[in-house]
Amino acid sequence: MNKTEKQKMLAGELYRTDEELGAEQAAAKAWMVRYNAALASPVAERHTLLRERLARVGKGAVIRPPFHCDYGYNISLGDGVFLNFNCIILDVVEVVIGNGTQIGPAVQIYTADHPRDAETRKTGLEFGRPVRIGSDVWIGGGAIILPGVTIGDGAVIGAGSVVTRDVAAGVTVAGNPARPRQV
Repeated sequence: MNKTEKQKMLAGELYRTDEELGAEQAAAKAWMVRYNAALASPVAERHTLLRERLARVGKGAVIRPPFHCDYGYNISLGDGVFLNFNCIILDVVEVVIGNGTQIGPAVQIYTADHPRDAETRKTGLEFGRPVRIGSDVWIGGGAIILPGVTIGDGAVIGAGSVVTRDVAAGVTVAGNPARPRQV
């Protein structure tokens, strides 16, 4: 059986955006226009909009508009998750954010990745690696979380950090690339 490009994408295999994925990106853009226009709307109304698009939206989860994503349906938010203004999640595969995690403004979470070989990259193929963020994590403003990273419960990511590797539970990291720091 031949897999569709969407099936390949969701499996983390090399894929190419086709008509189906293009239509899903267009639907996500239309949803983002609605969601981002709801800035002045009550939190409960924005919560309802989030549940329309995201895989899971826990009780009390908040994303302050503007917010941008590729598809939305690969994003799971635990209870009490907070994303501040202007966050971007490139969710070609799963992004899981655990309960009580707080994410500062302009944080970028990437699952989209590209082949390291230039010839393969030229073909337009890409792939995704999931990002998993534990519970009670704090991610400072402007941080970037790269594809395939797992961040353990209670970790702290300093503002402006570029997280290129997994972060163990309870560890504070900062810098580019992010490295453990003493608190």
